Amino acid sequence: MTPPLRTPLCDLLGCDVPVLLAGMGGVARWELAAAVAAAGGYPQLGMVREDPALIAREVTALRAAMPRPFAVNLIPAATEPGLLDRQIGTCLDLGVGAFSFFWDVVPAALARVKAAGAQVIHQVGTPEAARMAQDAGADVLVAQGAEAGGHVHGETGLLALVETVARAAWVPVVASGGIGTGAGLVAALAAGAQGVQCGTAFLATPESFAHDYHKDRVVAAHATDTLRTDIFVLNWPAHAAVRVIANSTTRPLGHRLTGHDPAALPREVIAQEDGRPILRYSTDSPLRTTTGDLEAMALFAGQGVDAITAVIPAGDRLRRIMAEAEAILTRLGTRP
Repeated sequence: MTPPLRTPLCDLLGCDVPVLLAGMGGVARWELAAAVAAAGGYPQLGMVREDPALIAREVTALRAAMPRPFAVNLIPAATEPGLLDRQIGTCLDLGVGAFSFFWDVVPAALARVKAAGAQVIHQVGTPEAARMAQDAGADVLVAQGAEAGGHVHGETGLLALVETVARAAWVPVVASGGIGTGAGLVAALAAGAQGVQCGTAFLATPESFAHDYHKDRVVAAHATDTLRTDIFVLNWPAHAAVRVIANSTTRPLGHRLTGHDPAALPREVIAQEDGRPILRYSTDSPLRTTTGDLEAMALFAGQGVDAITAVIPAGDRLRRIMAEAEAILTRLGTRP
């Protein structure tokens, strides 16, 4: 029997196969993380701007369901400093062994968790950011291409970015952006990555905390239905681009970035999340407990949506990715 496809990244992170669950805010909670870990992948809890008490509950639940290595994803640039301090402190008190960061490189945050002995995974969108993250102590770089769903930090296509970053990196590189198939994994390996990170592919699963409406829109969407826009910018740094499925909020703008100033956008409540008002133009996406005008919210999705034709269990999706990748590599007569 052919052994599972492994790369050195698997040994570093403690997973069986080189597929990471993206730390999608609100969506990647313990149930999804546990399902990905059970199938051999590497889970990341999406805890951006979450209350430390929720982080503690999620970490505890994940460990009870699947005692395997995982990371907690935090976004320093999009989090109030006091809250970020408490988030990191809570994770360290719980003995969390790995953190993943995104957006601007904040060396102080990396230094704090590295000093505690934790690993750091840092997602970047440019070669410059990759160099900064490495210099700050990152153990793994996630190179995010412009095809990615959710917040997109760069403007370069995935394979070109991965090749450039991997050529200069002295730490393992993971490819992220529009990947949800074994063919995408093989292409990333060929470009120099040691694994892939998937977000949209795992959003459309029963275990994800996304609302069923969001999952159904992902299943029905094509790559051409997605666009990069900066209209969903409330509660993030100004001019932050996201890739979403076009909807009533984006259509008046067309497929373009317009440099929206968060201070100039109206504050209009369109939904509720556990009693918290959700504003039009905020970065909140519909979750299981969200009610209101879900269609007008940020429906994050990457350009790999054409390969997502049904909502299936996360473990099944991961196994399909691996089986396809292994079949391609066997056909080519080469395996890492």
